[in-house]
Amino acid sequence: MLNWLQSLSTNFTPYRQWTGELHNPATLKADAMAGLTVAMIAIPQSMAYAQLAGLPAHIGLYASFLPVIVAALFGSSRQLSTGPVALASLMSATAIQPYAAQGVEVMIIYSAMLALMIGVFRLSLGLLRLGVVVDFLSNPVVLGFTNGAALIIGTSQLPKLFGLDIKADQFEHYYEYLWAMLTSLGNTQQVILLMAALALTSLVMLKRYAPRLPGILLTVVLTTVLAWTFHYEERGGSVVGAIPQGLPSFSFPAVEFNFDQLSGLMASAIVIGLMGLVEAISISKAIAAQTRQPWSVNQELVGQGMANITAGLFQGYVVSGSFSRSAVNFSSGAITGLASVITGLLIAVTLLFLTDLLHHLPQATLGAVIIMAVVNLFSLKPILRAWRVERHDGIAAIITFVATLLFAPHLEVGILTGIFLSLGLFLYRTMRPNFVELARDQADGILRDAELHKLPTSETVAIYGFDGDLYFANAGYLEGKLLNSIARKPALKVVILDLEGVGQIDASGESMLEKLVDGLQANGVEMYIARSKAQVYNAFERSGLVQHIGTQHFFKERKDALQYAKQVFADAVDIAPLQLPALNRAGGIDG
Repeated sequence: MLNWLQSLSTNFTPYRQWTGELHNPATLKADAMAGLTVAMIAIPQSMAYAQLAGLPAHIGLYASFLPVIVAALFGSSRQLSTGPVALASLMSATAIQPYAAQGVEVMIIYSAMLALMIGVFRLSLGLLRLGVVVDFLSNPVVLGFTNGAALIIGTSQLPKLFGLDIKADQFEHYYEYLWAMLTSLGNTQQVILLMAALALTSLVMLKRYAPRLPGILLTVVLTTVLAWTFHYEERGGSVVGAIPQGLPSFSFPAVEFNFDQLSGLMASAIVIGLMGLVEAISISKAIAAQTRQPWSVNQELVGQGMANITAGLFQGYVVSGSFSRSAVNFSSGAITGLASVITGLLIAVTLLFLTDLLHHLPQATLGAVIIMAVVNLFSLKPILRAWRVERHDGIAAIITFVATLLFAPHLEVGILTGIFLSLGLFLYRTMRPNFVELARDQADGILRDAELHKLPTSETVAIYGFDGDLYFANAGYLEGKLLNSIARKPALKVVILDLEGVGQIDASGESMLEKLVDGLQANGVEMYIARSKAQVYNAFERSGLVQHIGTQHFFKERKDALQYAKQVFADAVDIAPLQLPALNRAGGIDG
């Protein structure tokens, strides 16, 4: 109990690991500059992502204030920058779509409730040391989903660039939205299209020719000044408009606690909670590898959970670790979590004193910011690489990609399809482990796949090997392969089972071996087991299989099993095809 309380205390005080370093003026200066740099990016990005989530722009600023500070204080990575991100924003928009008809205020409340649910989910995973659950999201599935979501996010912003009064969440299916947008291009507003072209050009050129400059901030300043100077709003252009001045207040989401209504939100919270962790954990790992600073996946879950709980209680919406802002934070020289604390405080200054300056920010600019942010998410090369490495992984990535597009805006269907498919394909592969009969290659004395290398085998002694765990899903398959192979050798006296490739065995696998031994013995065939790992042999001892077969039938090496077979059966068995070459028998080649 005492150890658990000490561990719990550590979970909520990780900031003590770096606060002592703040006595160094150089550290303070580096963190201050990094915090300022990230804030200049976070302000326009968070406003754009909030609109992607179907919320007013200022909700994005709320989510970039306290949640950013809390994540820095309770998370594990010192350089991870938390806040609104594109993928989580789009998934949040999908989750709260059923409440859209009730108005923006209701959507704000349910967005906060969703963040609160996600926060509790992530915090629970962290405190229970269940960070390993993230591994259920295989890389190919994440690749397929991310590429599909990137296309959806990018195309969802096109109406802002053309000045069309169309929103993706107005349609049941995403293809209906795309068709409506294409048929409405004749209504394009020239002044908005020109502003969008200017914003996109500015973002592209600054990124290419001046990557060290805050391109997003400069583009926002440029287009906002132009919009104010040339009366962009009066000419038909769409702008952010009035932003409430002041900091968000504490407010528990006032939702009706009806299970039928909230069950869908709970399911979305789990999916978004897991998907958001992939980006946060991957960037945290990458940074930790370079800084060599201590890092813990479970502590990161605590930090991300606390950040989302804070977002839900202070009028924000779902937040997660941002790959782009974290990369900027790290490259700008951030040393401790103070950098993110400073970013959050600068957002607070913006909410208190600078909201009037954002009134004339064109919506087209925010759309351009989002499109540029998700361009890097779309890449087919990793999917092709997964296909080359393992065909099943490529299939999982492609089907997840297609399902994400087909079922949009219900993105959770796409990711769940990918998860179940990847697990199914994994089970299928492990249900068909590599099973071979081994024979000695007289050229080098190594036991190899007899069929593949066309090596002669013995009719009286057979050595079989297979790779993979022996468990319920493949026990029957292996039993069938063994019996079929044994049936082709009517004179067989000894079967040597090489278990070096078996890392784990379950009750079904052990039971199959016991029945196989009994069946073979009834037909005058002995079975020996060679090279079993310690954990597998221990399982045999616990089950009683060792006593049932006899300890003399277990061997450390295959050559020891062969020698024992020769001693027992003498000339009744022929082990010549399985022996070491004559010139090497005294040389100790491992059998």
